[in-house]
Amino acid sequence: MSYRRREPREMHKAVCADCGQECEVPFKPDESRPVYCRDCWAKRRPPRRSRY
Repeated sequence: MSYRRREPREMHKAVCADCGQECEVPFKPDESRPVYCRDCWAKRRPPRRSRY
């Protein structure tokens, strides 16, 4: 079995649409969609459904 090492993601600076904190995201932000920091994204993310 072979394992591939992932290349480090290119991170882009952004400002959270909720709290205004500067953060880094793994995609290039654009003006048409809000960007959230890790904490604000966790608050907004829908709860995970159980597999069982």
